[in-house]
This record gives sequence, C-alpha cells and structure tokens, in this order.
Amino acid sequence: MHIYRSNNQVIVKHDNEFYTSAAWSWDAFINRPTLYQKVLGDLTAVQSNHELDQLINEPHAPVASQEVWASGVTYLQSREARINESKDAGGGDFYAKVYNAERPELFFKSAPYRVVGCHQPVKIRKDSQWNVPEPELTLFICSEGSIEGYTIGNDMSSRDIEGENPLYLPQAKSYDGAAALGPCLYVPQTPLSPETLIQLEIIRDSIIVFQDEIKINRMKRTHTELAAYLTREMSFTNGVYLMTGTGIVPPDHFTLHAGDVVKITIENIGTLINTVAQ
Repeated sequence: MHIYRSNNQVIVKHDNEFYTSAAWSWDAFINRPTLYQKVLGDLTAVQSNHELDQLINEPHAPVASQEVWASGVTYLQSREARINESKDAGGGDFYAKVYNAERPELFFKSAPYRVVGCHQPVKIRKDSQWNVPEPELTLFICSEGSIEGYTIGNDMSSRDIEGENPLYLPQAKSYDGAAALGPCLYVPQTPLSPETLIQLEIIRDSIIVFQDEIKINRMKRTHTELAAYLTREMSFTNGVYLMTGTGIVPPDHFTLHAGDVVKITIENIGTLINTVAQ
C-alpha cells in the first residue's frame, strides 16, 4: 500500500482504491508497529473515494514531525567517491575504514521543516561549485525501532565542501532544500526484495545528461543493522526517516546546474521528481 500526505490529509492507496478519514493525523497514523496490518484494519472503517486520486498528483513530503537521518559509505561506489574527493585533505582513510568498520556512518540530514516533496525545488549551495544528487532508498522507522515502510530520498550533497575537510560534512549535507522525500510512504506486507532497483536520471534542457541504476543488494550493510544503530541511544517520538546511502555517483566532472530535473525511481515506490532551484 502507498500512503500519501496531501493538503493535510492522509490518503491511502491500496489495491487501486483510495481512502481517507478526518480522524487520521500523519504522525499518529504512520508511527505504529506492524503498520501494514494496522492500516488494513483502518480501511475497513472507511469507504473508498476515487476523487482522491487527483490529490496525490502533487503530494507533500511524507513528513510531519519526523527527523531525517542518513547513512554514508554503504556502497562500494560511495566509498571510492568519498576517498577520491577527500584525498588532498588527507581524509580518504576515514572513508575506507568506515566502509569496513562494525559501526556505520550515521549523520543528521534534515529537520522536517527543511524537507521538500515531489515536484518541489531542491537547492544547491551558493558557496559550492560541485553539487550532486544522491538517490537513496529511505527507511521509515517507527518509535519502537522497527522498519515499517520505505520512501525515496534525494540526499543533495556539496562534494567540494565535504572533500575539503570531513569535518565540513554538516555544511555539505544540511541546508535548506537539501533533502527531498517522496512521493509517498510505501508500506508492503513484507520487506523490499534485495533485487529492488534504484534508477537516477538528470535532465538538462530536455536532454538526459546522466543516468544510472543499481540494485539495493549492492549495499554492504543491512537495513535492520542501520536501523538498530540509529535507535541504539536515540528515541524518536514520531518515528524517523533514514536514508541508506547511495550507490550511484556521477563522474567527477559533473555538477548540477540550476534548472536541472532530478528523477529518482525505485521499484514499487514510485518516482521522486525535483528541479534544482534557480
């Protein structure tokens, strides 16, 4: 099933039927263990309404009070890119070590009010010359620590700032318009297949200037491992989103331009589309 947030409504799409209720609030509705079964129970109390399908064409980010966190260096491609961009600063060893370490890299990405949704603009920093999107499968973890759903994340990153010094990571990763999530929260009956495909397209002046794809089974770490580390010593009252890292890295000569369209598609979830702000 797919859960959308639109016009302050919670809209559920299940078996090509659409449901909503005035009694549903986003935080309380999604922050429940065994969410798939709980929502199935909720749907028995309301009637379907096909007029709701128009509201999900311009959805809000699937976030109300949830923080967004991120994992780094979970794919080999990311490890190599991080080592290369930071070698002049002497930071390459940090990324090599964390890839093989027991403890993953986890960092705060965004407060909920900075997150943008599908069809909303993402931004690049004015003090950066090398900016890329990072397409990432994103977990929704409820306050009890279990993974209850998935969405698509765009972890916008300033590679030159991060590469200059690893201590600049928060500035390279966290700023207005640096995190996009959407178009929905996908809640399956069983965990996503390891064969699930992530696809990225970057379009400039109606021409695809970069595209690539990768399966999530190329991740070195498991989703449950990342979720367990994130919730080990932190509580999240309304649940939390966790981006799981990227395995798609544009070449070093590539940087985003204002007006570029970034399209990230993950099987079964949908497509997250954002334009880089002018």
